[in-house]
Amino acid sequence: MALGPRLDLRQSQSLVMTPQLQQAIKLLALSNLELEAYLAEALEGNPLLDATPGDREPGDDEGGDEAPPSDGPPADTDLALSSEAGTADDLDVDFAEERFHHDSASDSVGLSGDGEGIDFDSFAGDDGTLYDHLLAQVGERFSGIEAMVAEQIVALIDEAGYLRADLAELAQRLGVPLALVEAVLAGVQSFDPSGVGGRDLAECIAIQAREADRYDPAMATMIAHLDLVAKGAFPQLKRICGVDDEDLADMIRELRGYDPKPGLRFGGTATQAVVPDLYVRQTAKGWAVEVNSGTLPRLLVNRRYYTELAKDAAAKSKAWLSEQLAGANWLVRALDQRQRTIVKVASEIVKQQEGFFLHGVAHMRPLTLRQVAEAIGMHESTVSRVTSNKYLSCARGLFELKYFFSSGISATEGDGAVSAEAVKSRIKAMIEAEDPKAILSDETIAQKLSAEGHDIARRTVVKYREAMGYGSSVQRRRQKALAG
Repeated sequence: MALGPRLDLRQSQSLVMTPQLQQAIKLLALSNLELEAYLAEALEGNPLLDATPGDREPGDDEGGDEAPPSDGPPADTDLALSSEAGTADDLDVDFAEERFHHDSASDSVGLSGDGEGIDFDSFAGDDGTLYDHLLAQVGERFSGIEAMVAEQIVALIDEAGYLRADLAELAQRLGVPLALVEAVLAGVQSFDPSGVGGRDLAECIAIQAREADRYDPAMATMIAHLDLVAKGAFPQLKRICGVDDEDLADMIRELRGYDPKPGLRFGGTATQAVVPDLYVRQTAKGWAVEVNSGTLPRLLVNRRYYTELAKDAAAKSKAWLSEQLAGANWLVRALDQRQRTIVKVASEIVKQQEGFFLHGVAHMRPLTLRQVAEAIGMHESTVSRVTSNKYLSCARGLFELKYFFSSGISATEGDGAVSAEAVKSRIKAMIEAEDPKAILSDETIAQKLSAEGHDIARRTVVKYREAMGYGSSVQRRRQKALAG
């Protein structure tokens, strides 16, 4: 066989993802709030995109802003665009109609005439940080060198309100007597919130007890033996504190009223409410699934502006305008296809988990991404992207779409199975309803579930119990004894 270079022709197939297709896949995985930020950048970069249809002049043709068909080949409907994708007119709808879900003023953006919704964040007050709150009190209480020492102490207090520093080292570093640092610390410990500046839990609780005028010898002894309180060693506590059952119960009740981390009420970041991407409600004709359009701008292609710019534009400018027009057309269609895909996936989830929406988590079925994908004729990866970082609002609350997918627990009889979430709900109900004098062990819970038809091992009960934040039977016995 001769050795040497030669030319061969071969045929092969490969999947080539265009930049548009890659962006379409990215859009599918974004939540509504993330998509809003993405569209804001697109509006800044493309002059042919309009956020609202309110720029039309009277007498304009209703189809003037309609997105024309794209010149490029259609992509696969499972991933991005399809020949059935709607035009801009499909997106140009009246959001005030009754067929749309309105549960807040933000769902009616633009209906007030000013184009602005209600900014609920403006209603939230600014409590400031714990450091700022304490520093303001330093200026009211101290002056001179004492104020300087107090500022250093405040700077060393953590977010929970505890002083994590050695006073001797602080005094040496500042070059002041230790007695002065201790005296200033005593003043800082009288600041609001009560208990701030404590060096450990016992001192924090003791400060609050003194301010409540409840720091008598018996309470001081109990605070000094918080480890016995945690263990539920009540007979030993009664003997050490020299009190009877009634006084001990009263002291424990008082103890539970104190804040172990007084600083946490300050300095937290503003709570960011989760905005639902979908609404689900029951109607006379069945279940209605709607996309929360209140968080998305109403995007249209401004063809009138394109015509005006293209009249006297140079060849290079016309080529750039054509690229912008194609990009705008694609984005409008991609958004419409994204909405259709999300509604299609969510509708199938609602269909599969109808028992949950009607009767609660106890009737949840085991469900996988593959089941939903096969039911709606899409790829499993597409369903995974659709359900990522998206939330569904229904009469039972707000849930992430991933919540509805869980493994199944086999039944002891028959071929049926129940969702792991339903089993968790049953374990939670058992623990919360247990008698303080008869705490259920993990083995007992497993036996009860088996008697109800759920084939579940004790180690699985332990895993679910810990995932829900419940302690062992010993820990729960101590907690219920303290609560009693």
